[in-house]
Amino acid sequence: MKKNHLLKLRPNGKMEDNKTMNIIKINFSIIYTFLWRGRRMKFSAILFYVLFSFSALAQENNNEQVIDRVIAVVGNNPVLLSELESQYQQMVTAQDPTNENSRCKLLEELLYQKLLLAQAQKDSLFITDAQLDQELDRRISYYIQQFGSEERFVSFYNKSVEDFKIELRDNVRNLLLSQQMQSKITGDITVTPNDVRTYFKNIPEDSVPLVNAEVEVGQIIKKPKTTPEAKKEAKDKIADIRQRIMKGESSMTAMAALYSEDPGSASKGGLYEHIQRGQFVPEWDLWAFKLKPNEISEVFETIYGFFIIQLIERRGDEVDARSLLIAPKVEPSDLLIAKKYLDTLYTKFTSDTITFSEAAAKYSDDEESKNSGGLMVNPMNGATRFQMDEIGQVDQAVAFAIDKLKVGEFTKPMSMTSRDGKQAYRILFLKKRTSPHRANLIDDYQNIQAVALAKKQQEAVQFWIKRKSVNTFVHINNDYKECVFNHKW
Repeated sequence: MKKNHLLKLRPNGKMEDNKTMNIIKINFSIIYTFLWRGRRMKFSAILFYVLFSFSALAQENNNEQVIDRVIAVVGNNPVLLSELESQYQQMVTAQDPTNENSRCKLLEELLYQKLLLAQAQKDSLFITDAQLDQELDRRISYYIQQFGSEERFVSFYNKSVEDFKIELRDNVRNLLLSQQMQSKITGDITVTPNDVRTYFKNIPEDSVPLVNAEVEVGQIIKKPKTTPEAKKEAKDKIADIRQRIMKGESSMTAMAALYSEDPGSASKGGLYEHIQRGQFVPEWDLWAFKLKPNEISEVFETIYGFFIIQLIERRGDEVDARSLLIAPKVEPSDLLIAKKYLDTLYTKFTSDTITFSEAAAKYSDDEESKNSGGLMVNPMNGATRFQMDEIGQVDQAVAFAIDKLKVGEFTKPMSMTSRDGKQAYRILFLKKRTSPHRANLIDDYQNIQAVALAKKQQEAVQFWIKRKSVNTFVHINNDYKECVFNHKW
């Protein structure tokens, strides 16, 4: 295969190949490579990459416009210059160290990505249309949220959401196939305790990493019970609001702005945009996805209180809707009952008649933590450990309260606002606190286990590349012949 294959644009605007290979779709290759690398960047940077792929590579050659070129081929899958340059720009934007060999390293990552795809094609792996549509909807929803509205999104790209999905479809399918292939390579790999110990012992003493101070915190939450009278009052109020809207006395927008107790939408007249199926509670979804445009639901109950919603528009598994919530009022006497309940538990803790984990499993109203012995879960990594700055980001009140505790101590019942906006009481328990230290198997076993697993998975990937690259067609342009790769491509 010849080098420097060029995609060219005819004067009439139609694309043609250069008699060496068929037309390659390059639209949105930048987004594709961004998704593969999984970097967290500002959305403005993503837009830069999109623009880069369509403008920075354009050049004139024999009165024809060159918009991209193939720099390598793995199986039947080309690596485009735009893909390589977009990843390099990601490194620059993320302020990662770069040098003269950075592009070579990135090219090798792309070769691996294409090798995964080539093997997925050989193994006849497939992605269903339903899987692909779900992934496309999720990604498009994210992009639209960054723009602020679908109208701004469409205006920026000068094409409809459906056209955008069509152009992105093949790239996302290839991405999912590559991920599926990688799961076949590493999905069943595990590490034993002996593997973890061996890995840690082989770390040079001066290379053992420093670990920041961490804590494990438990909580038992008690929410005040809602009285039947309070529930009836809330239901009657929202039913009256709905009746006024149905009679035309006021609009859903105005009533939501005046009366809704939903902090996420009240200030916007109840408006929620680009809500995916499953994003809200099931009862909300049930109504949102069966209403007709402008139709208003009946009053329905959720764990947050009583709702009515008005559908604005539905697009597959996504809706725009207006939402109005009236929550049953909690009387001070109900809160006091919850506090007294926890006062009794606190006495049991201090007298050692029950353990914190037993009490959490039996008495806590927090479904997320009660089944893990009351331990709070770090939303950033799914573990039960928090660095001090992390727990402050999750809940500043928790960080302040545990700062005064010694390991094994409890707070007295303290007021809180739960995620559903309701007042409640909780007891906090400091299970563990570590000081900044060199990693060790006692305090940091989970972290070391994760690193040992990653290393074992990486070794499996390296062995797989060595075997598969020999039996797969790989061509790299002479422009990159000076690159030093880890594998013999």
